[in-house]
Amino acid sequence: MNVRTTSWLFHNVNIVLEDHTAIGSVFVENGRITRIITGEHTEQLEATEASVTIDGHGGWLMPGFIDVHVHGGFGADFMDACSDSYDTITRFHASHGTTGMLATTMTADKEAIEAALHATAAYRAREEMPYAALYGVHLEGPFISEKWPGAQNPAHITDPQTEWLKQWIKQWPGLIRQLTLAPEKSGAIETIAWLAELGIVTACGHTDAVYDEIIAAADAGLTQAVHTYNAMRGLHHREPGTLGAVLTDDRIYAELIADGLHVHPAAIRLLVAAKPLDKMILITDAMAAAGMPDGDFSLGGQAVVVKAGEARLRDGNALAGSCLTMISAIRFLLEHTNLTISDVSRLASGNAARQLGISDRTGSIAIGKQADLVLVDALLEVQQTWVQGRSVYENRIN
Repeated sequence: MNVRTTSWLFHNVNIVLEDHTAIGSVFVENGRITRIITGEHTEQLEATEASVTIDGHGGWLMPGFIDVHVHGGFGADFMDACSDSYDTITRFHASHGTTGMLATTMTADKEAIEAALHATAAYRAREEMPYAALYGVHLEGPFISEKWPGAQNPAHITDPQTEWLKQWIKQWPGLIRQLTLAPEKSGAIETIAWLAELGIVTACGHTDAVYDEIIAAADAGLTQAVHTYNAMRGLHHREPGTLGAVLTDDRIYAELIADGLHVHPAAIRLLVAAKPLDKMILITDAMAAAGMPDGDFSLGGQAVVVKAGEARLRDGNALAGSCLTMISAIRFLLEHTNLTISDVSRLASGNAARQLGISDRTGSIAIGKQADLVLVDALLEVQQTWVQGRSVYENRIN
């Protein structure tokens, strides 16, 4: 655990590549993929060349999952703003195949958001993050609609505050990777355009925007929609709303929570039919309750009750994040759609990597890329996870 072997060889494994799968072998040296041999004649990769040989037992070798919208897990929340909680969250999600994520904040007061930013920057500054990597921060709010708060605390909702953002970007350059806002809010369009120039992903969410407002936001540089279908103005045949714009404008990536609670399987199939495959991003929106028994929890300072794995606010009964893991979401999509495992892998890895501008080093299995990998068995249960060639979780029997 947490040891990077100089070199190792996968064999007897189904490799999940970007547009197909292939039986073969993968060779890794110093944390990077150096050779991929497919087909029956994989003896070209000699086991004697590797420090460790890993028998995949006919399972699947997939690119590590990238979760751009996750609040916590195993009892911890990114708003805790402490390294112990961040270890807990990244260790838990690594055990379910996630190799990289964005620390996602909640609508809160400025000081609480700043504490999370500071803690995430400090965590990233470590010599090496021990589990799944934090690529930065996703600010979900507080610049959202009072009409669609979902599980966000309405007491802290505000119009976009560019002075806050300027201060944060100056203090922690490169840390904020995504910002979710309601494009209809005063000053939102200008904020979107400015952030787009800086290379920060702007996403619509918790929004009452009509169709034309989302199109105007996309014209300004908006490129994503958080938890599609949830906490947004829905589709109407005379006013397509936020949802109509997300479904039909291919400039916009659509996040999806595939747990069967947030989105009905038929609506998932509609999204799959409407959007290009490279414009969907699988997320968990997981909160602290993920991986924990049912009970009482807190999200953004609000009481949450979890029953049968379903998290809802105690007051108002709104869905409050999820108890989902990425591997569970993958299994759900494979069961309820016609997508292949390569297709779903793109939703769980490649698309997010491309949106974050890191597809040159992660998000797919290719020569030269980091060995951010997950080995799953035939039942799609995670057996082992590696981040940059370092084992961060193991449940594998050789």
